[in-house]
Amino acid sequence: MTKKKIIKLFAILAAVFLGSLEMGWRFFNMVVCCKRGEQKKERKKWFELSHIRENHPQNGYAREYNESKAWCFEQNMQDCYIKSIDGLKLHALYLPAEAAKRIVILSHGYRGSRFGTLSFMAKYLHEHQCDVLFIEHRCCGDSEGKYITFGAKEQWDVQQWAVYMAERNKEKLPIYLYGQSMGAASVLMASGHTLPPEVKGLIADCGFQSMERQMRDMAANWFHLHHIPLLLMELDWFCSLLAGFHMKDADTTEAMKKNKRPVLFFHGEKDTYVYPNNSFQNYMLCRAEKELVIIPGARHLCSAYADPELYQHKMMEFFEKYD
Repeated sequence: MTKKKIIKLFAILAAVFLGSLEMGWRFFNMVVCCKRGEQKKERKKWFELSHIRENHPQNGYAREYNESKAWCFEQNMQDCYIKSIDGLKLHALYLPAEAAKRIVILSHGYRGSRFGTLSFMAKYLHEHQCDVLFIEHRCCGDSEGKYITFGAKEQWDVQQWAVYMAERNKEKLPIYLYGQSMGAASVLMASGHTLPPEVKGLIADCGFQSMERQMRDMAANWFHLHHIPLLLMELDWFCSLLAGFHMKDADTTEAMKKNKRPVLFFHGEKDTYVYPNNSFQNYMLCRAEKELVIIPGARHLCSAYADPELYQHKMMEFFEKYD
């Protein structure tokens, strides 16, 4: 091979690598970075993605979604704060119930908010004698943070909130961790750590099994990219270098093997954002008492809206069994 051809080959390889590196950076910036000053604009742009819009309760259940969200804003709640293990100030809102029988900690999903898709069930829970803690994950709402870590760091935040609530729980009420989507994955990951004895069970609605698996699905759905080992490697570089975590840190596998608390899994049959096989996998990995409820016809985050009677019955049955 001539010197000229070698130089040309190296130039082509360099161009391919740099192009791939730029795509890795763009992917990292899109899915991990949180632009504080542009939150409303970012959320609107995010929701306009057809794949997101199709899998959101506002598509089909707008009345229920908006009414329950408005109800949450009308309630008189207490501000709560903790310090994360890496020094971030995290915020939550606490809503006590009359003659409370238990405490439910709500863990919202990816780029979610305290009064988002969980509002519908929060209203129901409060009306059924549950104190409710609406946590705001790092990088969301009034909590500090620059990066969304898909559960890698959020799992420790959930654990810290459980400790916080156990310390202020003078009546020793049973505590449940209830999450949706990334919030569900974070709850499942948190179960692998030491939790207060008052934590009696976990509820995981449409949670993913690992960040890497979810990235593969997101790349396929958004960009029609199906073979992305180099892109994932570059994404992991940026996560490690800038956000302080590796994708392997956001995985439910080891936690599900360690967890001893009962888990109630929900998933929508028609979920094309976090595919139902994620919950099947989490269910199979879980060595504790468990139940998996698949809601026919439900999309992502929509199970409670699609069949509220079944969803609420299963949840109350779970509480009554493990209180």
